[in-house]
Amino acid sequence: MRIFLYVLSIIVANVITAKFSPLNLGLVIIPYGTFLIGATFFLRDMVQLKHGRKKTYSIIIVALILSAISSYLLKDTLWIVFASAISFLLSEFSDTEIFTRLKKNLYKRIFYSGLIGGTIDSALFVIVGLSPVGANFLGWELVPYAIIGQVIVKTLMQLVGIIILKKTKLISYNNPNRTERYL
Repeated sequence: MRIFLYVLSIIVANVITAKFSPLNLGLVIIPYGTFLIGATFFLRDMVQLKHGRKKTYSIIIVALILSAISSYLLKDTLWIVFASAISFLLSEFSDTEIFTRLKKNLYKRIFYSGLIGGTIDSALFVIVGLSPVGANFLGWELVPYAIIGQVIVKTLMQLVGIIILKKTKLISYNNPNRTERYL
C-alpha cells in the first residue's frame, strides 16, 4: 500500500500541477501539486522503513519513469519533463541517504531528510524548469519566491506526516526508531 500511495501521489501531483494554475500568495507562487510532492518525501520514508534502502531505490526509479511518462502525456514542455525528472531523482536520492545516515530519532530523520530533499527538489525544478534557463515561465525576480513557497509547503507536509504518525501511534512512543510490525 505504501508503494502504491507513494507512486500515485507523484503522478497525481503531475496532473494537478499541469491542470491548475499555481496558487499566488503575493509574490509567492505555489503549484498545487507541491502539496502532494511534499507528502511524497514522507511516503518515501515509510516505504524505506518497510522495504529497506535498496528496494526503495528501485521504487524511486520506477516512480521516476512513471512521472516522466505522465508529464509527457500531459504535454508538459520538454524543459518541465527534464526539470521534474532531474529534481525528483536528486531530491529523492538525497532524502533516502539523509534518512538512512542521520543518527536522530525517526521523527527528526523524516523532518530533516524531507526538508533537504524538498529544498533540492524546489530549487532544481524552479531553476531548471521554470526560470529563463528552462521554459522561461518565471523571470529571475520571481524565482526565489517560487522556491520559498514550495519549500514552505513541502516542509509543512512533512510536519503533517509526522503528526499523523505520532497520533496514530504506528511508531513506539518510547522508541521512535523502532517501527511496529504493521508499519
